[in-house]
Amino acid sequence: MTKKLYDLDSHLSVFTAQVLACTPAGKGHWTVLLDQTAFFPEGGGQLPDQGTLDQANVLDVQETPEGILHTTDAPLEVGGTVTGKLDWPLRFRRMQCHSGEHVISGVAHNLFGCTNVGFHMGENEVILDFDKELTQEQIDTIEETANRIIWSNRPVTAEYPAPEVLKDLDYRSKLDLTENVRIVTIPACDVCACCAPHVNFTGEIGMVKLLSNMRHRGGIRIWMAAGELAWKDYRTKQANVAAISAALSVKQHETAQGVARMKAELEAAYLALKETKMALAAEKCKALPETEGNLLLFEDDLDSQSMRTLVNTGMERCGGICAVFVGKDGQYRHVMGSKTVDLRAQSKAIHQALGGKGGGQPTMIQGSVTATREQIEAYFA
Repeated sequence: MTKKLYDLDSHLSVFTAQVLACTPAGKGHWTVLLDQTAFFPEGGGQLPDQGTLDQANVLDVQETPEGILHTTDAPLEVGGTVTGKLDWPLRFRRMQCHSGEHVISGVAHNLFGCTNVGFHMGENEVILDFDKELTQEQIDTIEETANRIIWSNRPVTAEYPAPEVLKDLDYRSKLDLTENVRIVTIPACDVCACCAPHVNFTGEIGMVKLLSNMRHRGGIRIWMAAGELAWKDYRTKQANVAAISAALSVKQHETAQGVARMKAELEAAYLALKETKMALAAEKCKALPETEGNLLLFEDDLDSQSMRTLVNTGMERCGGICAVFVGKDGQYRHVMGSKTVDLRAQSKAIHQALGGKGGGQPTMIQGSVTATREQIEAYFA
């Protein structure tokens, strides 16, 4: 079996090891077995470490019955000694997030009796699933309490308790474990079974931020960032707030009010424009001629409601089809109506002839066509 150096020292980033086996894995990859490793294999909701073994890149790490297997992009000499180097910034970000998750889960459990039933750590955020719904006020309390625990810089320890100790230990676990159980402890916060490497002190997490949440399977799903990811999230959002602040000429802490004001102004302008278009459509209706045949109208800019208003009036003044086309040559939206023609039955033929699509009722259809004005006029002539 491979000696787990990451269990002994989560901050070990450079180590030496002997190559016990190196097997071709296809597609230019090899599977390497070492006598010891600091590379954490995928597990416990955390992705495997990355880095190098001498000049070979470590692409994947998995734990198997024969030991911890490293997938590399180059072969290594069996029996030789190699130097392993972790992608330390990546490992540390993941430790910040995983330890941050333990703090959040411990606080949620202690304050509100929530059980963590799901955990996934991506490259930009952490997803936590709890078995109970929480109010926003409760979520805010969890976040504040968790950060105060982080700032108190409590020790984070990991150990394998003896079976007689484990059976009486109150700890969190998603699985029913009975042997070789690794317990990660944060005093007065959390005791949890976990195989992953963690920070040594909560202060290394820096901070946690609960980004968003939604109801999920009778409980709640929370998106979280910690440490460097929380800082990057803040930096991105701060840049967005600064840009909005400048665009609206408001102070940064007043951007929400500024957006609300602009939204209200746009809604008022939209309603005014809508009323103007409806008035214009009413005037156009007055000017529609009467005809025994089809009535075609081409407009540059009308909304759907104004188009239907024109068609409803045109249907009364023509003996065939009243059709309103809005757009530019080669690309039109349309509304068609008729009191004498079953347009739903004719829709397929019309759209095949004019390169379009759409549908509706026997008396009115709508859709779009890609024909020119001349082609449309020729079809309805």
